Amino acid sequence: MRKTELLESYDGYILKTYTRLGGIFVKGKGMTLIDVDGKKYLDFFPGWGVSNVGHCHPKVVSAVRDQIGKLIHVPNNLYHPNQVKLAKEIVRQSFPSKVFFCNSGTEACEAAIKFSRAYGKGKRFEIISMKKSFHGRTLGALSATGQKKYQDGFLPLVEGFKLVKFNDIDAVKNALTDKTVAIMLELIQGEGGINVANKAYVQELRKICNKKDILLIFDEVQTGLGRTGEMFAYKHYGVTPDIMILAKSLGGGLPIGAIVARKEIADTFQPGMHASTFGGSPIVCKAALGVFKAIESDKMLKNTKRMGQYALEKCEELKSQFSCITEIRGLGLMIALQLNIEGKAIFEDCFKNGLIINCTQGNILRIMPALNVTKKQIDKAFFIMKKSLEKVTKS
Repeated sequence: MRKTELLESYDGYILKTYTRLGGIFVKGKGMTLIDVDGKKYLDFFPGWGVSNVGHCHPKVVSAVRDQIGKLIHVPNNLYHPNQVKLAKEIVRQSFPSKVFFCNSGTEACEAAIKFSRAYGKGKRFEIISMKKSFHGRTLGALSATGQKKYQDGFLPLVEGFKLVKFNDIDAVKNALTDKTVAIMLELIQGEGGINVANKAYVQELRKICNKKDILLIFDEVQTGLGRTGEMFAYKHYGVTPDIMILAKSLGGGLPIGAIVARKEIADTFQPGMHASTFGGSPIVCKAALGVFKAIESDKMLKNTKRMGQYALEKCEELKSQFSCITEIRGLGLMIALQLNIEGKAIFEDCFKNGLIINCTQGNILRIMPALNVTKKQIDKAFFIMKKSLEKVTKS
């Protein structure tokens, strides 16, 4: 199929739910994407945070190849070994808990919402979430999301959610009622602009939840699996959640989501209360086990801390050269450059020059390279970003 024919077919057959860039990609390896014309792109926002270990990591590919000829799917009223192996690995890397598998971050958020309401036993159902948060596109997750632009056109939302200012403990305290059953937040708001939770704030949330028997839910869909330099971001805070939400990078490119519920409360969900037809299938669980192996064998957590610091230094260099950069935020390899101008033109020019980054909130450039990124790749990315900044600011 020719390039023009393919684009026309997209227009004719695919619902227009995405604003797409011009590239048609046919191959990915590590930090590189290759389009139909053979042009190579340095991918510093791989799969919207999905490909933490890079595109087609050998350990993920090997795991999928090994599994696909044996068993692809069985329903969840039957057993298969990969699911429990993956659950055990998640628990080993996190806290004493039990796991429910689904297919995406928004499904995992929905599961956490249902779990919370079940925990409330019909008496408590209100969930406090944060302004500028993003938890997903399905109706429950959308109701918990603190960004009006995603909710417009889909009212009425699900009742029982309260939005409060992020990093403001008094706002949380003022929102509490005798119907509050959970507090849910991203430790780093990704779509909201890489807003990092304060350690004292998170620790105070834990104290409040302990005192009032409220569930503390950490949405680690984007921060999980090494993105911040720890396997899970909560480890930076000295606080353990009651429920952790995972997805994106867990499957190495295959669709998987999960909630991880503290062992003492895990039996809140009983048979028949929740389900997922494709959740935790043999093939995606095997891929996810490959992701954990890749992170550990390639020492990616150590590299994330080292390269994250190097990338922040490169950001500060750019900030010193361009007055349009007003603030640098981030942790590990989850970094934002906030601008006092629109970021779209910079983002688009980077793409034209073979660098994929992201622009969120209109004026925030996001970079989230794979955890095995090298100094050479970071240098190349920032060289392209510098050229794009020069071009846009001069014009």
